[in-house]
Formats: sequence, structure tokens, C-alpha cells
Amino acid sequence: MFQTIPLSKLVSSPRNVRRHGDPAADAELKASIAAHGLLQNLVVRAGAKGKFEVEAGERRRRAMLALAEDKVLPRDHQVTCLVLGTDSETAPEASLAENFHRLAMNPADEAQAFAALIEGGASTEQVARRFGLTVRFVEGRLRLATLAPVVFDALAAGEITLDMAKAYGATSDQQIQARVFAEISGAYYTPTPDSIRRMVLTGTVRGSDPRAKLVGRDAYLAAGGRIERELFDNADTESWVDVTLLESLAAAKMEEEARALAAQNGLAWVKPTLDPHASHDLVEGLVRLPAEPAPLSEAEVARLEALDASWDEHAAVLEDEDSAPEAIKAAEAAIAAIERETQDFRNRPPVLPEDRKGTAGMILTLSREGKPVLQPVFYSERPEAPSSYDGGIEVVSADDDARGRRSTLSRRLVDELAMQRRDVLALHLASDPRLALDVMVFTLADADSHDWQARSASTIRGGVPSGPIVGFEPGDAAATRALAELRAGLDESWRSGRGQCERFERFRALSDEARAAWLGHVVARSLEASLNMSGERRIPFQDHPGALIGIDIAQWWRPTAANFFDRVPKQVILEALCEVGGAELAARYGTVKKADLAASAERIFAGTTIAEIAERERALAWVPEVMRFGAGHADDVAAADAEPAEGQLVDCAAGTDNGSQPVAAPRDLAA
Repeated sequence: MFQTIPLSKLVSSPRNVRRHGDPAADAELKASIAAHGLLQNLVVRAGAKGKFEVEAGERRRRAMLALAEDKVLPRDHQVTCLVLGTDSETAPEASLAENFHRLAMNPADEAQAFAALIEGGASTEQVARRFGLTVRFVEGRLRLATLAPVVFDALAAGEITLDMAKAYGATSDQQIQARVFAEISGAYYTPTPDSIRRMVLTGTVRGSDPRAKLVGRDAYLAAGGRIERELFDNADTESWVDVTLLESLAAAKMEEEARALAAQNGLAWVKPTLDPHASHDLVEGLVRLPAEPAPLSEAEVARLEALDASWDEHAAVLEDEDSAPEAIKAAEAAIAAIERETQDFRNRPPVLPEDRKGTAGMILTLSREGKPVLQPVFYSERPEAPSSYDGGIEVVSADDDARGRRSTLSRRLVDELAMQRRDVLALHLASDPRLALDVMVFTLADADSHDWQARSASTIRGGVPSGPIVGFEPGDAAATRALAELRAGLDESWRSGRGQCERFERFRALSDEARAAWLGHVVARSLEASLNMSGERRIPFQDHPGALIGIDIAQWWRPTAANFFDRVPKQVILEALCEVGGAELAARYGTVKKADLAASAERIFAGTTIAEIAERERALAWVPEVMRFGAGHADDVAAADAEPAEGQLVDCAAGTDNGSQPVAAPRDLAA
């Protein structure tokens, strides 16, 4: 039944499935309601004291409350609502359906809609204000509306990506856009946004261009290429006219070089690119393989020891206040040379075991000097597991930057956090033998399903994973220390048996409790490193036992300057402060330098600063969304009501509820 209800009588429902917001999207929603009114009714259920609990539409309710605080709407503003029955079980289902079945607009549709508003007399600033967007975002969409029809139609049909469409828009000449689109459509290689941008911006190419140096003048002319020279031009400044031909010849030569390098190094594949770096598009879907430099020889070890000794000698000269200026200058030069040579030892190319090269590959880039360069990173083309949450959207984490943007967390930090989170789950599994047994039996049985795309949650077949970072040991992590203590307490008396059979009999003679402890240990040590995020670090099955246990990650891992705050952008730290102390706390540190901010954040989230009890409790319970088990998936949160504005900074989150629930320690769980 539909009913109009005063805004003041609407309250939040504890059954609403949405737990996380997006400040940028919330601002857009607020602006939209202010400009156009409420375009979609709320779903509510009668509550206590004449109030109505909002089961679906909490973001809209909060937006209207904010407008009421701004005196844009009256406190008793009448809101159209669909009132559910008294069956409480239908509320979460209605809330989930209302939030789940949404589809973001195609950028081409957005462009046409904005263009129609502009044609109707609205200014760019007015459109941005009415929809809560930045002027830059609106201008970007309007630029898409001016693309050549063939390019625009390809964007609308999903044949090209938004980034590729933006690359075509680097020039306003539709004829150039259409010509490049036609040329690329017939090419045998897959274009990238960078290659499209190069082609639409350059009618000609200088002889000093990396592609020209790679192909060579003779080969280009032999293929029918044209060169124009002015009176004072030389080989570097002359103009190569047929850019598409040059791009094709360069791509073919890089392909040939890639095949030769793959055969020479025993690799399954080598992917070439005409860019000087491996772009995100090129490595998307690939899994980076751990590899270490080859062991140092005895001569190299001796040389490093000599360099260390020499460094100490020259450092002593710098520390001596009586050293002459000439001696200080010579010592500084010597230390710089030592550090360069030492860095060469550290930067030795990684080596992959021979048995893994058959399925591994590398990226071949083109240097600015026109030389093919094999990047020293190994990748695997392992298929990406389908997700029931993201529908193929590859965003990471929760909250579009603690909820998503890859630029928020460095690759090294992602791997370190994944390994530490793995240890927390491992500790709890090791302390719960019954659950560990269930995991083991299930994993063995599930291997018969031949689901080759599903990524295994553990190496239950016997292998012990080393983690994505070889040699990383989070020694200061509570879960890692507890795991070591648990391992040290295992009964190893059976190891004294002669031969495998006798050791097996002695193991069987152990008490049920001792054997159960070994069961928990062998299952726990098989866990792969994962994070609560999309991409290669996402293993959905690991979140399930984590949620069954009810792990409170904050009891086992705390963010510090060294393990987190020094490693993320300043904006991420300020948003974390927003979550625990609101805009006032974040504003207090807004002008603080990054290093000082990281140190202050460490103290705040360790609970060692003076603060209100509620704020301190929120700080002690806060961890990045990617570290949680079953506390909301990045994939769910990524399905926002509207696409985030380009270049727009994220403001404080509307709520501070982190969803954590205290649980007993693992040793209590075992009992």
C-alpha cells in the first residue's frame, strides 16, 4: 500500500542490507532530489511509536534529511512510501532486490542526456549542480557527444571502452576520428587507448619517434611509406606521413621480437606493446608470479662485503667533525658510487624456476630509444574466477577507494595485507579442528567437480604456499606470532619413528586432542593469501569460514604507519578518520604533512590518544574493508547509483558503523 509519510517519522531500519555508502554518489543524490524531487518511492515498514522503518531507500532518506537541515525541505516534508506488511522476513529481501537490480547508465546515454539539457538552455554549471557532479565530469560527457557518429555508435554498443572513446576525443576533428576508427577496425592487432590517442593527435611522425627507430627508414619506404622533408630537416626531424602504416609495421616487428624472446627464454608467451611501459589494459587479468633474483656467487658475496666495509670507512669520514672539505667531498662521491654498485646487485633480473616457465609469460615494451625491452616481471594467464557479486566489474575493495580504486593500495601493500589476513584466518582454523576438517573434506571432494576456472582456496593436496611475496614475515602481527606458538605446542614425538610406516603408527597412537591439533595445523598452513576485494587476491570461499567463525579482524591486526598509513594516499587516511570521528576529526588533520599524519593516525587507531569513549571504540574497531571477513564485499558496494565524478575527491562517509562484532579468542573457540 502506498502512503505519504512525514519525513520526521521515517527512521533507519536495522534490516536494511546496504551498510556502506559512497560520499560522492550521496552528494549527487542529494543534488538530484533538490533539483527534481524524489523520483523513486521509499519502501518502509511500520515501527514503534508511530515511526516507519525504511527498508529500502535509506540513502534517499538521509539525503532528504540533509536537505531539511539546509532548510531546502521542511521537516514534515511528505514522502511517498510503499508500506510493507508485518512479515519481517520480506524486508531484507525487498531491500536487497531494490539495491541489487541496478544498471549504471551507458556513458553514451549520459552524453546524449547532458547534451539535450544544454540544448534546452541549461549551462554546464547548472547541469553539474542539479546532479551533484563536477563541471569537469559533465564537460567530459559532453565531449563524448561530439564524437564522430561511427565512434559514438561503437561506444553505445559496447564495442569500444570509455577510455578508448576518450582517446578518440583527444581531437575535435570528427573526420580524423572516423579515419582512425576505420583504419584500426581493419588492423590485426588490438589497439589501446594510448595507441588511439597517438594516431588521432599526430598527422605525421618525426623520424626520432620510437616506432620509426624500431622499424627503420628503409623498411618503412619499402612498404610504401611516405617521408616529407623541409630544407633543414635531418633524419630525426623529417616527417613520416603514413602513421597507420608505421604503427602496423612496428606492431608486426614487436610481435616477431616477442616470439623470438619467448622461444629463447622458454616462456609460454611474450606480450608486446608499443608503449614504454606495461599499461593496466595489457596486464589486466594476468597473475603476477613470485620470482627472485638468482643466488649470488661467492665472488659477488665477497664484493658486497668489501663494499659494506668501504661504505663504513667513508661514512666515518663524514661523521668526523675534523675532516677536511676535500676528504668529505671524496667520501660523498665514493659512497654514491658504492650505493650505485650495490643497487645493481639488488636490481638483478628475477629468475623463474624452469618447471614454471612453460606456463609463464612476460611483457615486451618499446623504449623511447626504439629498443624492445623485456620487463623483468613474470605473469600467468590463469583464468579469472567468475564472481557472483561483481558481474565482471573489476574494481577493488570497498568504498571506491578503500572500496576500489587500484591506485589506492600499492601492489606490495595488497600482497602484504593479503598474507596477514590469511594468517588471521589460519589461526582461527587451526583453533577449530572441526571446521578445519570440514574445509579439508570439502576441498578434496570439490576437486572432482573439474571446475577449472574456480580458484582453489587452499593447497590441501599437500603444497604449502609461500605467499605472493617471497620472504615476507610480518613478525609484529599478533596472528603470525600466535600461529608460531601453536606450531611449537604440537606433539612431535611421532617423528622419532624409523621410516614412514613407523612414524605413521606412532602418530596414530597420539591422543585425539593431539591428532586434532595436527589436523588444524596442516589445514591452516595450506591457506592462500587473500583480501576482501575483486581481482587476483579475491577468494570468496575464504570469507565464508571467516564469517562462520565471526572473526573480528581488529583483535588480530591493527593499522600502523609502517604496515598501512605510510603506504596509502593522504586522502585514504583522512577518510578513515572521518569514519571514526567525523568531519571535525578529519579537518583537524587536513593540513598535516603525510609523514606526521601517518604517525598520528597510528596513535589514534591504537587508542592511545585522548578521545571520547565512543570515538576511541570506533578507532580500535576500524580496519580497512579489504581486511574484513564477510563484512561487506567490494563488489556489492561498487554497484553505486551513479558513476563517480572524474577527479572528484571523496568526502567523509555518512556513517561510522564498521560492522564489526567482538568474538571470543581462537583458543576459546577451540573449546
